[in-house]
Amino acid sequence: MDDFAVSRAVLVLAFAWGLAEATFFFIVPDVLLTLIACRAIKPALKATVAALAGALAGGTMMYIFGARDAEAARTFLDHVPAIKPALITTVAGQISDSGLVAVLIGPLKGIPYKVYAVEWGARDGSFLPFLLISIPARYIRFVLASLAARGIARLIEPLTDHRPAIEISILTIIWAAFYGYYFLHFGW
Repeated sequence: MDDFAVSRAVLVLAFAWGLAEATFFFIVPDVLLTLIACRAIKPALKATVAALAGALAGGTMMYIFGARDAEAARTFLDHVPAIKPALITTVAGQISDSGLVAVLIGPLKGIPYKVYAVEWGARDGSFLPFLLISIPARYIRFVLASLAARGIARLIEPLTDHRPAIEISILTIIWAAFYGYYFLHFGW
């Protein structure tokens, strides 16, 4: 596990996960990032940058999709777990009320970034400001999740002896509980 955490493969995986979650996947890259952070913080922080790059690439794709064919993009989103037409309408309202600030705040509330990308593109919103606000919108949570995971891992280290199997088991329980709650709240 420790060798994997510091490998190039983990950076490729973080990029791919960031891209996938920004387009069609419904599990956040934070899952991988927290796993890496439990083992070592420096590789986790490098992986946050890779995940951010993937998220920005995916956000760009969804922005373009929304700009070119908003209805097809919304239909696509409706097929992603936990995204329903009502959520898409909510995001459209948030963007109408708050503009790009909605892109910054929404993903911190658990609303998928991909919905904001599609809706901003559907409005022909300016791309560069969207891309710039996307950086903190994605990166802040990636870093905070990694730092929190590392902090918890260090806190419980006397109990776990920093063994990967125990840390992975604890993370699995935490993420299963998180997604259990998430899908109860947003639906499947």
